[in-house]
Amino acid sequence: MGCFLKNVKLYNIIFPLWLLMFLPPLIIITLLGNYLIDSLVLIDCFYGFKLANNGFNLKEFYKKHILKVWGFGFLADFIGAVVIFIINSLEGVFELNWRFINSINFDPFESMLAVIVVLICIAISGFFIYFFNYRYVFNKIEDKAQRHKLALSIALITMPWTFLVPSKIMYR
Repeated sequence: MGCFLKNVKLYNIIFPLWLLMFLPPLIIITLLGNYLIDSLVLIDCFYGFKLANNGFNLKEFYKKHILKVWGFGFLADFIGAVVIFIINSLEGVFELNWRFINSINFDPFESMLAVIVVLICIAISGFFIYFFNYRYVFNKIEDKAQRHKLALSIALITMPWTFLVPSKIMYR
């Protein structure tokens, strides 16, 4: 019996790495990691775009915006993950190739189409990060060009690039 189980892989109980970041207790690690990354990017953008020259104080700017950047960023990541989940759900409806679905979940780099789909999902999250930051987080910044640069920079850097990490590295 031990020999028989040696070669059995139970893919239906193995979660994709991107999904694990939304499940307890790993969600706490994800939230803390996102907070740290968002903090570093927000501070870097403050200095990079010389917001102090426009009358902003780093401490006040940070305190006023970090929770919104963090919360909306996580919401945007979740939206991208929901799109991947919907694609997974469509497997039976459209009779999608199970290898394609497996590639999206466990190793996008096994299929060019899977890489494209995952990049589209990352871009969807990035769009929402940009939209939320431009429209709701930095809406008090009157200089629209500066607001655009700030929102775009945060979106490009903090998009959920982890969707591309092959889950199979965790399960070898």
